[in-house]
Amino acid sequence: MHHANGAEGRTRTCVFAMFGTVFGYATHHLDERRLGEVGIVGPLTPGVDWSRLWQMAAAMNKESATETDKGRWIMLQAHRAFVCGDLLARWEATGWKLEPGGRRIDFGGPWCNRYELWTGKLTVEGTTPDMVAPKPTTYTV
Repeated sequence: MHHANGAEGRTRTCVFAMFGTVFGYATHHLDERRLGEVGIVGPLTPGVDWSRLWQMAAAMNKESATETDKGRWIMLQAHRAFVCGDLLARWEATGWKLEPGGRRIDFGGPWCNRYELWTGKLTVEGTTPDMVAPKPTTYTV
């Protein structure tokens, strides 16, 4: 596990709810080819720390899960929401910013079409207070 340096961009981005918390998911490019090799995921619900995402991943994995296993679970949930359309919002190109100090996982190869996952404090242009407010949930973690 490494700390994410932070990043910002204007890429395909979506917003989804999981266990009552609203998260943002964007892609980031490591070079001018713009392949979207990095998944960016972070909570958008006010007052929710980005470490909540990793607590969810730990709770939903086996006890012996590695940090990479937990990162893969996070990436899979964001990818599932994006692909299955279980979204609160989706933009083909909107601005987002990931603050420095989060967590970075290198998957060691492609996972859900991404090579790395960066998590942390995320902001996404175009979100509204109603959109990012806590959502009702059947399951709690």
